[in-house]
Amino acid sequence: MTNIHSDRILILDFGSQYTQLIGRRVREAGVYCEIHAYDMADEQIEAFAAKGIILSGGPESVTGADAPLAPPRVFSLQVPVLGICYGMQTMAAQLGGAVSGSATREYGYAQVRARGHSRLLKEIEDHTGPQGEGLLDVWMSHGDRVEALPEGFHAIASTDGAPLAGIADESRGFYGLQFHPEVTHTRQGTRIINRFVHDICGCGDLWKPQNIIDDSIAVLQQNLGKDKVLLGLSGGVDSSVVAALLHKAIGEQLICVFVDNGLLRLGEGDQVMATFAQHMGVTVIRVNAQQRFLNALAGVTDPEQKRKIIGNLFIEVFDEEAEKLRDVKWLAQGTIYPDVIESAGAKSGKAHVIKSHHNVGGLPEHMKLKLCEPLRELFKDEVRKLGLELGLPYDMVYRHPFPGPGLGVRILGEVKAEYAELLRRADAIFIEELRAHEYYDKTSQAFVVFLPVKSVGVMGDGRRYDYVVALRAVETIDFMTARWAQLPYELLAHVSNRIINEIPGISRVTYDISSKPPATIEWE
Repeated sequence: MTNIHSDRILILDFGSQYTQLIGRRVREAGVYCEIHAYDMADEQIEAFAAKGIILSGGPESVTGADAPLAPPRVFSLQVPVLGICYGMQTMAAQLGGAVSGSATREYGYAQVRARGHSRLLKEIEDHTGPQGEGLLDVWMSHGDRVEALPEGFHAIASTDGAPLAGIADESRGFYGLQFHPEVTHTRQGTRIINRFVHDICGCGDLWKPQNIIDDSIAVLQQNLGKDKVLLGLSGGVDSSVVAALLHKAIGEQLICVFVDNGLLRLGEGDQVMATFAQHMGVTVIRVNAQQRFLNALAGVTDPEQKRKIIGNLFIEVFDEEAEKLRDVKWLAQGTIYPDVIESAGAKSGKAHVIKSHHNVGGLPEHMKLKLCEPLRELFKDEVRKLGLELGLPYDMVYRHPFPGPGLGVRILGEVKAEYAELLRRADAIFIEELRAHEYYDKTSQAFVVFLPVKSVGVMGDGRRYDYVVALRAVETIDFMTARWAQLPYELLAHVSNRIINEIPGISRVTYDISSKPPATIEWE
């Protein structure tokens, strides 16, 4: 069987917000890669056996006293190296060039002149300049710049603000780019990364959905044997793809537990059962625990407390169901590669924790089950591609993100059954109309928030005080920043009319026009 990990790229992370994007672009080129901290030990670098190395950008200045350095071993392995932004600067400085702070900080769109017909940029251009030179539309984000080239290097790109915006030592396969080829704003970025990993590093394109599925199934069958595996199925994309993959690999050895906590979207529990139990033949135990969750949440208004109650109770209910089962040896989880990167960063003290993850964080100690995480090498977009390849419905695989605590953190303040029911119905109308008007796939996340306040309304001849809901829709690439979606007024008016007319108990609909930052995407 083909080893889909044999052609591999090592990405050393200097703390750029774009590092995971580099990984995704390399994977999209059909090449396996891993992201590790910039100070990876020499023996680990050698053992990784990369066909090429990429040095990421980062927030530090190469001229600073404690500037992070690439391990010198990177430059003596005799494999190609691509330095991006900070990665280019530290490569230049470490190999004998000079870097200094620039009076002109370049941030945002720039046009780069390609020079010298390097292997990396040859025949890659967006426009042609007056002298016939190739011009590239790129994204810059830097203050320092390379002032003098190391021995053996020549310039391959320039801008007015950075005469050395691209450098190369063709004989050693060392390249540096001051701009970011991994971001979508660099229009030819995908071609540049493809050129590096395929033409310069000599990697094939083995990293494809069907190959990943075949490899995963072989590994799962070997590791699990005839053992039974337990999976907490939430209906989210990660656990759904784990369920489909495990079912394909081990069939009836998989047992799923689906905890219906009463905080799901309209009809979601029935949809999960229909997809997995009825259509795919997966063994799914549905636990109706709505009242138990609502009782535990009674009187609680603090968002973090609500999260903890929901998370702990989920583990409790799941644990009780697991105790009833015989001969289960493994617990499967939908851990994906960004979770692995973040937890590694947290352990090393190199990452900032923004907020705790919503999913179940590890095993209750007394369960004594081995952990099975078949998606831990995959980015979210790869998980989705696998889901489609495994036959899951498109609407399930490409559904907008949904928080682990569900509607519990979309009902502001105390959670009550009445509030959850009103919110479920309002949310269903909003999503239905977004799909009908072809705006669902144009937005990254859309939902309704329930506000625990009443406002006056007029129905027929009478006045009444009823609840208020807020519509929220955002556009984002990475969910780190987001802008509010500028939906047509006609669509918003139609959604508002439907919600107020069809749901007794709601008298007013608002639209949230806050961007992230300063607001967050979710309200709690």
